[in-house]
Amino acid sequence: MAKILAITNQKGGVGKTTTAVNLSACLAELGQRVLMVDLDPQGNATTGCGIVKHDAMPTVYEVLIGRATLEEARIKTEFGFDILPSNRELAGAEIELIDIAGREFQLRKALAPVLIEYDFVIIDCPPALNMLTVNGLVASAAVMIPMQCEYYALEGLTDLVTTLKKIRCNLNRGLEIEGLLRTMFDPRSMLTQQVSSELLEHFGDRVYETIIPRNVRLAEAPSYGKPVIVFDRNSKGATAYMALAEEMLARNDGTARVLAVRQGASL
Repeated sequence: MAKILAITNQKGGVGKTTTAVNLSACLAELGQRVLMVDLDPQGNATTGCGIVKHDAMPTVYEVLIGRATLEEARIKTEFGFDILPSNRELAGAEIELIDIAGREFQLRKALAPVLIEYDFVIIDCPPALNMLTVNGLVASAAVMIPMQCEYYALEGLTDLVTTLKKIRCNLNRGLEIEGLLRTMFDPRSMLTQQVSSELLEHFGDRVYETIIPRNVRLAEAPSYGKPVIVFDRNSKGATAYMALAEEMLARNDGTARVLAVRQGASL
């Protein structure tokens, strides 16, 4: 049965989509069966996988409002994982979901029939607390929070933790914080080091050991429609996301599976 992980932060530009695409690709590289759900109307995760989002039909929009099943909408990428694509039409789901009973549970219901087919479902949430994000959080077992180590990020993190507590109390009692991921990390900045230390002090082992650095190749990869491990496997960005995938698997008791893949054993 798949573990469902929402990648979310109410602050934009912190590396959510970059993390969703590259973590999915790295997990697939390590032998995991992965479905990525693009829950952002911008559709950046979709284009980051080389899919022309305007041509994708049906999409997560039709799935959420009940016009299509997930099986009909998912697409197999060339990078070893499946994607439930998105485009601008998804913005309309916010309005249409208002009239649907149990609207917060639409994604959870859509995912249920296919969970046995995957090890991980990675959900790329939009940078806002709206009905789409709520659907992502209600469907998930855990949350990964990418964040830059800067002052305003700490303020936003406080608001996000409060939101997660409300979701857990009212809609999804099993929701947990899987971990906080430090992204776009510049070790030369004193502020970056200070914020990183504060995160470790307050959240302890919930902060991933892996740090995602600022990396030109990582920033370039989406424009080519490829995860960074395909675009430039030897780049620092690719190395960091592979390390994150391995750390996440270790946290989820997947260490033996990782070793099997490395050693060329059959899975």
